[in-house]
Amino acid sequence: MTPWILGLTGGIGSGKSAVVEHFGRLGVHWVDADHAARWVVEPGRPALATIAARFGDQVLASDGSLDRAALRRLVFADPVQRQWLEQLLHPLIRQEVADKLAQAQSPYAIMVSPLLIESGQYRQAARVLVVDVPEALQLERASRRDGVTEEQIRSIIAAQARREERLRHADDVLVNDRDMSWLAAEVERLHRFYLTLRGGKA
Repeated sequence: MTPWILGLTGGIGSGKSAVVEHFGRLGVHWVDADHAARWVVEPGRPALATIAARFGDQVLASDGSLDRAALRRLVFADPVQRQWLEQLLHPLIRQEVADKLAQAQSPYAIMVSPLLIESGQYRQAARVLVVDVPEALQLERASRRDGVTEEQIRSIIAAQARREERLRHADDVLVNDRDMSWLAAEVERLHRFYLTLRGGKA
């Protein structure tokens, strides 16, 4: 039987990676749209040349790869540029994710995307799991992990779907505000439940 798709999302610093990595340890096939976003702009891929033609060498690192931090600074400051970039990359990322999900052998497979709701990717999923976290904890985790200012994190949060909008699309919510052992137990509980579903539906 073809695996059904679970869409997994959450804001920056919510702990999506920790959640999906634990699902992976339980044998669930997963694909991260953030990883796919890196693959589609690797040197030699057409998207990188298109981005460099628009923004110039300031978005390229010394080795010819994309300087993601430089590009992020440019597009988050300018909604028009961000929209242009999204229109270029989203279809490419969608295809890359679909190709990787097609390789799944587990009963269900997970599509991880911070922009699952905004990009419409949730429509490709039978079910949506939102990793939720209070904003204060989100800011603390993201600044510690990425070494960026609170202001930059707030601009990223503002560019993502509102928390209420994510939760409105959720079939399941995992509030990730405790320790790793509790998180692992929650993932295992959800996994047992998901194994009982046919096509993602109870």
